[in-house]
Amino acid sequence: MKPVPLPPSPWTFDPRDWPQDDCIAYGADLEPATIVEAYRHGAFPMPDRDLLLWWSPLERGVLRPGDLRISRSLRRSLRGFTFTVDTDFEAVIDACADPSRPGSWITASIRSAYLRLHDLGYAHSVETRDEDGRLVGGLYGLGLGSLFAGESMFHRRTDASKAALVALVDRMSVLPEWLIDTQWQTEHLATLGVQVVSRESYLATIETLVDRPAPVWD
Repeated sequence: MKPVPLPPSPWTFDPRDWPQDDCIAYGADLEPATIVEAYRHGAFPMPDRDLLLWWSPLERGVLRPGDLRISRSLRRSLRGFTFTVDTDFEAVIDACADPSRPGSWITASIRSAYLRLHDLGYAHSVETRDEDGRLVGGLYGLGLGSLFAGESMFHRRTDASKAALVALVDRMSVLPEWLIDTQWQTEHLATLGVQVVSRESYLATIETLVDRPAPVWD
């Protein structure tokens, strides 16, 4: 579905006011218009206990056209998977929010906010399924024009989260220009070709991408 138009946000996200730190603000709210406004300007929410924090990393992890690396082992794994899009968003975010996972940060309020964004056509999931159609991995994030801002991924089978990223790249590659934001670069993501760019470079890149055509998510 096409994103539902949102009212203006009462909150502004102006990079000129941000500190030289990954965490750039706290407070505000998790209304859809606030979250979308934040992403349009390069910020995203990630709480710490009861404090709502907003982040815009000084060194941003991104995946650009041509950067994806698919190893031989991953290519073999891909043969055993199928993929769906936006058919099980709630199950994907719940798997990503599993409190037994190291570094789990997805709170009940974050979960509710992104489920609402999904219902409004902004948040999307890519689901990795096994030969029997069972959900074994996936990812979710926010789609704004030709930008996909990834939030989290999970796997229950080897390479299932990596495979979801491959499927996402395939989806984005119908566009002439696009960018996948991974927030930070991790060792895991670096093996897939995720590069690091400065905050300034990232903000300059997404300025036009967020208003360009989006891939078809239906």
